[in-house]
Amino acid sequence: MKLSIVIVNYNVKYYLSQCLLSVQRAINRLDAEVFVVDNHSSDGSVDYLRRHFPCVHVIASTHNNGFARANNMAIRQSHSEYVLLLNPDTIVGESSLKKCVEFMDSHPDAGSVGVRMTNDNGVDARESRRGKPSPLVAFYKMAGLCSRFPNSHRFGKYYMGYLSWDEPGMIEVVSGAFCMLRREALDKVGLLDEDFFMYGEDIDLSCRVMNGGYSNWYLPVRILHYKGESTQKSSFRYVHVFYDAMLIFFRKHYGHLSTLLAIPIKMAIYVKATFELVKMLIGRMKKSLGFFSPNANPTTKYIVIGHKKAFPRCSQLLEGQELKVELIEGDAQTLPDGHNSATVKEIINNATAQQVMIVYDTEAYTYEQILEAFASNPLPNVRVATFHSALNMIITPTEIYTTDNQ
Repeated sequence: MKLSIVIVNYNVKYYLSQCLLSVQRAINRLDAEVFVVDNHSSDGSVDYLRRHFPCVHVIASTHNNGFARANNMAIRQSHSEYVLLLNPDTIVGESSLKKCVEFMDSHPDAGSVGVRMTNDNGVDARESRRGKPSPLVAFYKMAGLCSRFPNSHRFGKYYMGYLSWDEPGMIEVVSGAFCMLRREALDKVGLLDEDFFMYGEDIDLSCRVMNGGYSNWYLPVRILHYKGESTQKSSFRYVHVFYDAMLIFFRKHYGHLSTLLAIPIKMAIYVKATFELVKMLIGRMKKSLGFFSPNANPTTKYIVIGHKKAFPRCSQLLEGQELKVELIEGDAQTLPDGHNSATVKEIINNATAQQVMIVYDTEAYTYEQILEAFASNPLPNVRVATFHSALNMIITPTEIYTTDNQ
């Protein structure tokens, strides 16, 4: 077996199904297998998976194991040359996995590989390339210097903004949202550290891979990452788990520092966590009291681009919600520029809605063509959505429209 793909799911069965549909295309000519570890979801994920994706190896846990332990469960059951850790709120291009495998084959020193992740409006995600968060690097980020001088080798190292987006390059930390690992490296340095429940385990593993004599790489291969649909980042639990992970990482990798350095670093983590909790609490209080920002509930126009046979179902899914919908017939041959064509651009420019959702028919365009269309001309108010005829479902960054009742 060449590649084992491991996806951890928790109550995001529809985003997961979209991810799996893209993975199915990407492994078409690869010797690959797919594992989904379900962390005791309450949304019927396991039954849904077994019904729609019978070829996927489903590991149904009786409780929430966290990210690291769940991944390790599947990794131990696999026997492939490479292992891919993949988030369920992602879309991979048809050739993305093949390109990563070919790179690993030709670079035996590569212990892990990450890719060019883009947000739902086509903007490159900074976490695609990261540096090891040493105390000084972390300080520059928390102090705002990383954002102020993103291309600086010194202040911008956390996101390594000085690297080219269009060329492969060695990095220090590969994101757990897409992390292809060499089995040989895992056998040498060990699996994910299960002391981390969620967050931080990818940083820890990346550091151990480098310490084991391997290198971590960034490849300019695009995928879409919805950034958080698989987690609830607006919860108090998120703040607790995230900053607890920072403390675990610090104790593990920098516990040898003197007390004079250790105390200020720990205090900075506690202060930052407290600040985030207070900010979240204030935000919830404002919301409960009715103090909404003008864009809290933006009006949205939906533009469906695809085959004509998809229109009745798309209309049923969207117009039934009393949404503003425009249908544009086209595919990769007849409308190769998609929403960047002059016709659709005019509709976007004339839209009175605060945001425009472009719904691509995935039978009319490949996933790579969809990702490239957004990356070539990212606009803050134009976001990507997809229609999947196989599941009769439209998936947007924030909403799911489906006739499935389970």
